[in-house]
Amino acid sequence: MADTIPDVVAVRSLADYLEVMTRAVFQAGVRWKDIARHWDVYQRVFVNFNPERVAEYQEGDVEIILATPGVLRMRRKVLATIANARALLAVDREFEGFAQYLRSFSSYADLAKDFKRRFSFMGDMNVWYFLFRVGEPVPRFEEWVKTIPGDHPRMREMVDRARAHNRSPEVPHIPAGT
Repeated sequence: MADTIPDVVAVRSLADYLEVMTRAVFQAGVRWKDIARHWDVYQRVFVNFNPERVAEYQEGDVEIILATPGVLRMRRKVLATIANARALLAVDREFEGFAQYLRSFSSYADLAKDFKRRFSFMGDMNVWYFLFRVGEPVPRFEEWVKTIPGDHPRMREMVDRARAHNRSPEVPHIPAGT
């Protein structure tokens, strides 16, 4: 099961951000292992998550992606990935770097609120997941998860694995509420 649980990534480019964001979008509401099993297909159809290329996708590209074996056939999620590539590029330009954007807020709650406004299919859980995976400070899982309905065993596994390898970006003093 560990191979289906994503790890904290060393972000080197906007493509890394888009890949983590896309994984959050496609994992939402489905079994993570189903997405992990075909992740190489997602990498191919979204050209290694190159945001400039994905931002140019049109309706014909959407149809090709939806017809590709291994890709979850959810138009809204494909369209969200394209919209997120465009938003990522816009934020990168506006803040002279996407990392600058992530660090421009005085609180986790303010960043989460703005992130949900700018990016598609990014609710409370996906924002926390995204920030955790890209190594940005997030509230401790045990406190944050109390604000999200349901049980989240894959998130717990991801956190436990990151902690075991001393890679968790959790910060105890960041309030969990968004």
